[in-house]
Amino acid sequence: MIIRKLSEIINSERDIAWGNGQSRRFLLARDGMGYSLTDTIIDAGTESLLEYTNHLEACYCIEGEGEVQSDGIVYPIEPGTMYALDRREAHYLRAKTQMRLICVFNPPLQGHESHKLSTEFSSSYAM
Repeated sequence: MIIRKLSEIINSERDIAWGNGQSRRFLLARDGMGYSLTDTIIDAGTESLLEYTNHLEACYCIEGEGEVQSDGIVYPIEPGTMYALDRREAHYLRAKTQMRLICVFNPPLQGHESHKLSTEFSSSYAM
């Protein structure tokens, strides 16, 4: 059984600055679960162009407000909203207020992956 507390992850090697916030990584590939689980903070007022060519991701919002844009469509995000990137599509994530998302990645993150944020789809960092 794996037990981890957020208080133990903050300021540890599992607390990764990803560009416009923090990714607190509860589960990584080395934990052997077959997926990653993160508690992710998105800084208020930020816009992040993201694309995961090697991972599927699902995010569940538990705090804050923002939006995700994919294929020209903008979807509002608020507590209780889940979005899943089932086609590994490039997308904008915008935080109106500080947001907190619980995210699952498959295949799992290795540990220190991060983003090189860009404003153009063609030059975004792909995890």
